[in-house]
Amino acid sequence: MKKPELLISAGSAEEAQRYIKAGADAVVVGEHKFGIRLPGEVTTEELRRLVPWAHGHGAKVYVAVNNIMDNGVLPDLEAYLSKLQEIGPDALVFGDPAVLMAVRSAAPGMPLHWNAEMTSTNYATARYWGRKGAVRMVLARELNLEETIDIKRQLADEMEVQVQVHGMTNIYHSKRSLLTIYKEHRGRPEELQKLSLGMEEGLFLIEQERQDERYPVYEDENGTHIMSSDDICMLDSLHELMEGEIDSFKVEGLLKSAEYNETVIRSYRQAIDAYVAAPERYEFNEEWLDAIRALHDPRRELSYGFFFKEQVY
Repeated sequence: MKKPELLISAGSAEEAQRYIKAGADAVVVGEHKFGIRLPGEVTTEELRRLVPWAHGHGAKVYVAVNNIMDNGVLPDLEAYLSKLQEIGPDALVFGDPAVLMAVRSAAPGMPLHWNAEMTSTNYATARYWGRKGAVRMVLARELNLEETIDIKRQLADEMEVQVQVHGMTNIYHSKRSLLTIYKEHRGRPEELQKLSLGMEEGLFLIEQERQDERYPVYEDENGTHIMSSDDICMLDSLHELMEGEIDSFKVEGLLKSAEYNETVIRSYRQAIDAYVAAPERYEFNEEWLDAIRALHDPRRELSYGFFFKEQVY
């Protein structure tokens, strides 16, 4: 059987190298100007060194160009894509058709992964973008397991399918700097420090009715982001996605320490390799999950997300 890819987002070239050494097959990196919700930035100059290093270690590098593009960014987009074409990453992650148009002139032939967050929910839409040049569809996090596997079954070898299997997810985004505006309104205009769950305390949104759930809030160059109160963890059910021949498993590294992410990678690496080696004899090893639990924030539940929820339309 085909071994699925293990992919993680990285906030620096050094992190990317650490994750590849820990067992990741691919990393996704980028710059805040062109990519959204990145754990950090990797410049084109850093990419010139990272891409050949990754290829030498049998891994791939994808570049996120999935920001919400506005008119101010467009003049620089083609120049950025031209540089990427010279460097030779393995694919670009995009959601905005403006990127597709720019790629045609600035980086023809560059493989494209279509990631539109919430709207990638059916195989017909995937085929539409496939005809436009996309080779991979990144599925919405709101799909359950049955819907996920059905999309892959329908697409078969037409397009690769990627799903997120670990980490937090975005539930709200505004391009406005809401935290800065609030601080200024309260008479505290000091610069906000970006949230890191490795810090003693971060910034959270807490609902009156559910005060035990904490929704991380952070602000960066692309505005304000509110993230899920729990983390997806499909480790003990990963074999079901492998049975469905899903092509790529994404670990979201955002707002997590490098040590935590390395541990997650190693656990998923062991699960994937054990299943591929002998699917008929595969047994989940609880120690893989225990290693993650030992470093996981106890205030954040490890959950299956929407994978095992019945969808009502």
